[in-house]
Amino acid sequence: MTPETIDRRRLLVAAAGTFAAAQLGLTGRAKAGSAPAADAFARQVKQIDAGLLNVGYVEAGVPTGPAVILLHGWPYDIHSFVEVVPILAAAGYRVIVPYLRGYGTTRFLAGETMRNGQQSAIAVDVIALMDALGIQQAVLAAFDWGARTADIIAALWPERCKALVSVSGYLIGNQEAGKAPLPPRAELSWWYQFYFATSRGQAGYEAHRKEFAKLIWQTASPKWNFDDATFERSAQAFDNPDHVSIVIHNYRWRLDLVDGERRYDDLEKQLAQAPIIHVPTITMEGDANGAPHPEPAAYAKQFAGKYEHRLIKGGIGHNLPQEAPRDFAQAVIDVSAA
Repeated sequence: MTPETIDRRRLLVAAAGTFAAAQLGLTGRAKAGSAPAADAFARQVKQIDAGLLNVGYVEAGVPTGPAVILLHGWPYDIHSFVEVVPILAAAGYRVIVPYLRGYGTTRFLAGETMRNGQQSAIAVDVIALMDALGIQQAVLAAFDWGARTADIIAALWPERCKALVSVSGYLIGNQEAGKAPLPPRAELSWWYQFYFATSRGQAGYEAHRKEFAKLIWQTASPKWNFDDATFERSAQAFDNPDHVSIVIHNYRWRLDLVDGERRYDDLEKQLAQAPIIHVPTITMEGDANGAPHPEPAAYAKQFAGKYEHRLIKGGIGHNLPQEAPRDFAQAVIDVSAA
């Protein structure tokens, strides 16, 4: 991409952001989203049956435009993209932002379905959502659990992924690798994973899920000055009846402390081989990410297509889309043109 093309695309996202600000009252790069805009965002949630779930999602933009699916992580929700969505919508995209299983208004269709948090199950959920919405191919852009999910889809179903924006890069894991001990300082950063491995941890998260989430927000984004209203809008998503079960299973499954489902065994075998991603990709990292994350040099070789890494400066932490929405939206626009 030439410097002139980059400048034009930056002008496009700036113009889209100005339009969004005028329409929704959004100002400032790292502001967590104005209350009117965030409240309007929450009122747009739709529901659709997709695979094992009835999925809650927000849809905005041009119905016939190129599709973009934005995926949140833990302990966050669709409000991580509250300022990204209007920018992309104004730029002509069809934007879809779903609640993952165990969050918000997403529910299991059958009571007997296992509340499974393993990585391949969540990726299959997104493929099912795309099928239900009639989306053959989309740009996937995400962070945390969402980035892992987007990476998996890009690796195993590249025909469904036009391009990828992945905060913290290549996050596909496997249980065998999860058994290997890390240096003590690195293990310390995963304290909550070990806490969740205990019955005390499960009971503690059940009793204090909002306090727990706020602590993670503060440690993962130590320079993000979010207010109580911003946190509470997202924290409502953790009242989902399956939330604790999904979170606990996810972290216990990573350590091979619990089984997944046999239906996903073949997918997990493929993921254990660390499959190369060939679609155009931009990986991103905030310069103040306090959550565990790999160094870019450790995963760059996993991306064999057109690839770029962007370090976003200014005290940006783990929740990059909400802390730096214009930078995140710019990456989506740029990678979709690759």
